[in-house]
Amino acid sequence: MAGLKSSLRINGHDLYVEAEGEKGKPAVILLHHGLGAVNSWKSQIAFLSAMGFYTVAYDRWGYGKSSPRQALSLPYFEPDIDDLLVLLEMLGLQTAALVGHSDGGTIGLYFAAQYPQHVHCLVTVAAHIYVEPKMKPGIENLRIGFEQDKRLRVGLQRLHAGKAETVFYNWYNGWLKPEHLNWDMRPELQKITCPVLVVQGIEDEHATPQHARDITACIPGAELWLVPKARHMLPQEQAEEFNPRLVEFLKRNIHVQ
Repeated sequence: MAGLKSSLRINGHDLYVEAEGEKGKPAVILLHHGLGAVNSWKSQIAFLSAMGFYTVAYDRWGYGKSSPRQALSLPYFEPDIDDLLVLLEMLGLQTAALVGHSDGGTIGLYFAAQYPQHVHCLVTVAAHIYVEPKMKPGIENLRIGFEQDKRLRVGLQRLHAGKAETVFYNWYNGWLKPEHLNWDMRPELQKITCPVLVVQGIEDEHATPQHARDITACIPGAELWLVPKARHMLPQEQAEEFNPRLVEFLKRNIHVQ
């Protein structure tokens, strides 16, 4: 399936999937952020493939070119975790490295805890494991931007095949539910056994550096990389710094021929 660009029927809905690189090489699955899609990883896909990885990115259910969705299952992501499990099976992948950004990082953490046999290693960027006070103003600022910045809306419409309104408010309303204020997945993190690199920009708009420190402290042997002058969109805004460190970690923890 090298060069794959197709929709796959998974758990009753279609997921749009892109894969680059040679099938049989170590697989890397890219999990996009809460308003993202495959194209959010454009700075990583070709780079990882050139470095010898079979690289897979997909639009999660409700996003991009995948099937629409009425609401997200935040903050536990159960359907998204089930989709990832089936996707690995459909691609013929027994194991893979996971790289997740923001919500995608949280999905990666849940998946590694629940299905350790399928995960070589995990890289999270700006993942969430609880709701801290900084999250709400960051989310509200994005709402203001979405409602007032025409360029942002047009960009999201292009990214999400015309369903940006649904994508945005699914995400916005999902994270701001009062019942999520007590959510805390730190006990789940203790189940993770694979190598983990925890990445966060020191100037992240949605979380303090302590959030990344707390993730690292819960996972035996996890590595922490706090990136100076970096914000929430680190993989997109500072790919020239992020990509080499990502590849170094992956090559150190999975064999690349």
